[in-house]
Amino acid sequence: MIGIFGGTFDPIHYGHLRIALDIKERLGLSEIRFIPLNNAVHRHQPQSTAAQRLAMVKAAIADQPGFSVDERELTRTGGSYTVDTLTSLREELGDHPLCLLLGSDAFNGFLNWHRPMDILKQAHLMVMARPGETYSDDPHLQALLKERHSAEIAPLHQQPGGLIYFQTVTQLDISSTRIRQSVANGESVSYLLPLKVEALIKQEGLYTSSISNGKDESTA
Repeated sequence: MIGIFGGTFDPIHYGHLRIALDIKERLGLSEIRFIPLNNAVHRHQPQSTAAQRLAMVKAAIADQPGFSVDERELTRTGGSYTVDTLTSLREELGDHPLCLLLGSDAFNGFLNWHRPMDILKQAHLMVMARPGETYSDDPHLQALLKERHSAEIAPLHQQPGGLIYFQTVTQLDISSTRIRQSVANGESVSYLLPLKVEALIKQEGLYTSSISNGKDESTA
């Protein structure tokens, strides 16, 4: 089974990397694919360029077996819709099981995504949960959970997609927003992200001109 981890990764940091490793090990995944988006649909556009974010992801995962980067959204024009990415992956991978990694906030709003049920047809939803976390009481989401929730990992490996699984992961209090703000303020970002990524930020002069606004894409 392959894990699909999408985001702006502006920049990628240890919060992203730690939860990806948790999911890979606890679910026995063969691979986690980091897929940087190109044009954000429901959030602020990334501050750094596609090429810069791709370079940061490649640098961050270079030494971790089973982590890879997938460039398909960066080379596709228009909005970065998850359903299009999964359709493209399915054309290449056939019926190989896929799981889409989601944070709890993203899962709570899942039914408002573009063609959510088509997404669920093509991949399992892997909800990365915080200990003791509660979820939306929206009746439509609760009905979907009642129909599709799996308490066991094995069924996810046995079918291409369609199930919802919750996995508690290590939550580090790190966010891309905080890193961008720290850089803009001239503060150190050491120990928040890999040294190779920090070096690229300095080399490219990223995030120095203005403080980011808007909600972070993950692990805030």
